[in-house]
Order: sequence, then C-alpha cells, then structure tokens
Amino acid sequence: MMTTALVLGGARSGKSAYAERLVEESGLTPVYVATCPPSQNDAEMRERIAAHQARRGPAWRTVEEPIALAAVIAREAAPEHALLVDCLTLWLSNILFAEEDLAARTRELCAALSSAKGPVIFVSNEVGLGIVPDNALARRFRDAQGRLNQEIARSAELVVFMAAGLPLALKGQLPS
Repeated sequence: MMTTALVLGGARSGKSAYAERLVEESGLTPVYVATCPPSQNDAEMRERIAAHQARRGPAWRTVEEPIALAAVIAREAAPEHALLVDCLTLWLSNILFAEEDLAARTRELCAALSSAKGPVIFVSNEVGLGIVPDNALARRFRDAQGRLNQEIARSAELVVFMAAGLPLALKGQLPS
C-alpha cells in the first residue's frame, strides 16, 4: 500500500468512490476525514453526505475536520489505519473563508504527510480545465486549488486522474 495518494477529477468523475476502493483494498481500518464544515446544513448537502455514508458502510470511522487536517493526520495516520481525506477542495474553501494563512496550512499539511505513520489518500477537484473565471475571487480559488494539488502531488506516491469513472495514473502505478 502506498503511503500517500491523490485522486483528482471533476464533479461526478468517480473520484470519491475510487478513493474509497483504494482504502478498502488496503485491508486496513478505514478512517474517513470529512472536510465539509458542520455549518453546511442545506438539504442537498445533507443528502450528499448521507449517500457517501451509506456507500461506505458501518466499517468506516468518520472524523470531521474542516481546517486542522495536519493535526488529524498526525493523530490518526497509523500503520493499522488508512485515511481518506475527502476533500481538499472543501478544505481550501474553509481555509479561504476563515481567512487562515493558506501557505502556512499547506506547509503544516505537507509536514504531517512526511511523518504520517500510515497511508493517506486525498480526494481533490481539478478545477483548472475550464475557462478563466470572470471574477477575482474565482480566479484566486482556481489558482490556489491548482497550487495545492501540485503540492500534494509532489508528496504522493500515486496520483490518479478520474474521468467518467475511469482512473488514469499520472504518477505511480494503479493497483491491480
């Protein structure tokens, strides 16, 4: 099992389901790290969360953390656990909305990954394939997401791009 993986793709590309399979096939105890803020309580988001939980089943333990991912990885990444962080895109949104220092949080995250005692798999959106956004906030977000994905990809042993439910290895080799 790899120590770090990044699964990228667009909306509904199959990235979460694929990342879940990677964790389940590891044979380790699955830990789901949810980055959706607890205040996100609209009905549609509650339905999405419920569908993800139902798909994962009762074997998964969930840790909710919208910002302090480095602390969760330091605490939860263990030889007997496989962590799935879903997703870096919401985490980035949380950091920006809280007006946290993104560069510092990213450094903390990368440092936590380098000392993680067990595998960590990230899900993230690839948001740079479309048109250039027409407003400064959207451009800032798109650029920050691209830089964050690059930082995590540098640390990862496996980077997978998902399209139409199909995985394409960008770095490393897909598990058979």
